[in-house]
Amino acid sequence: MQYRIIFFLVFAAGGYIIGAREAIPYLGLIWGAGVGGIALILEYVLTMVGFGTVIVGLIGLSIGLLFAKLIYFPLKTIFDNMDGTYIGLIFNALFGYSGLLLGLRAGRDFTISNVVKAFKTRVEEEHAKIIDTSVIIDGRIVDVCEAGFIEGTFIIPQFILQELQHIADSADSLRRARGRRGLDVLHKIQKMSDITVKIIDEDFPKIKEVDAKLVALARLLGAKIITNDFNLNKVAELQGVTVLNLNELANAIKPVVLPGETMNIFIVKEGKEFNQGVGYLDDGTMVVVDNARKLINQQMDVVVTSVLQTTAGRMIFAKLKEDAEREELRTSRH
Repeated sequence: MQYRIIFFLVFAAGGYIIGAREAIPYLGLIWGAGVGGIALILEYVLTMVGFGTVIVGLIGLSIGLLFAKLIYFPLKTIFDNMDGTYIGLIFNALFGYSGLLLGLRAGRDFTISNVVKAFKTRVEEEHAKIIDTSVIIDGRIVDVCEAGFIEGTFIIPQFILQELQHIADSADSLRRARGRRGLDVLHKIQKMSDITVKIIDEDFPKIKEVDAKLVALARLLGAKIITNDFNLNKVAELQGVTVLNLNELANAIKPVVLPGETMNIFIVKEGKEFNQGVGYLDDGTMVVVDNARKLINQQMDVVVTSVLQTTAGRMIFAKLKEDAEREELRTSRH
């Protein structure tokens, strides 16, 4: 209270001093006191009503006055025989007051924090991603998120949770383990600071297939789908839904292998074609080696002959280093 009195006295004294310079000290005192009083009244109104309410109320008043002008000018010719000033005042009062009331009502919930929250929610919705069951069970999504390659809002519909729960309750031990793994993956994702997980109840009772429901939900929300399912990927893309396929990401970051490079491979099993052996790189890429069927369970040096890139992954074809050196020697002789 004391600072308000000091504030008022400062304005009054300032007005008196300015008025004294113009030889009207008492008029300056009145003006200074009036300005100080108006400032204190505004401060009281802002405190009681709220800054956001006042601002939105003033915006509503301005819009109301604008509407009054827009409506009055086309009708001005009708009031040629009347005093247009009073008609204009009536329009301004009516629409201005209505706009002020509507603005004050709308401004009750207007706060800076609400604006920031609404903006943040909008940004999150624009980066929303729906996770497919295959990605949840796969588990690699956790590592990708921890590396910072994917962030934003993950949307988990109830029908995906129900599918996971059904798998986790399966009588088959393998399916049961996969379902429980998927639930553990979801718990890990929920604890990540850069990821917001939203579980929604939106469902499509007329659609039976889970994949079709995912596509319909993605189209409804304007979200992307994260999946490992090749068929879901194609169906979603045909319907204009953006898909993030983790298998494609994994293939994209695999090291480039060129024909002629040498690598050391452990021959695991025989291949489909005659006399072929099969090994794998550390990232799971299959390496098919000619004339290596008899070398199963052995570590061998091989030379890459070709690389086949498919939507399902990448395959490397190679031959034993001894055979490659023998062919090179034979070629050089000729």
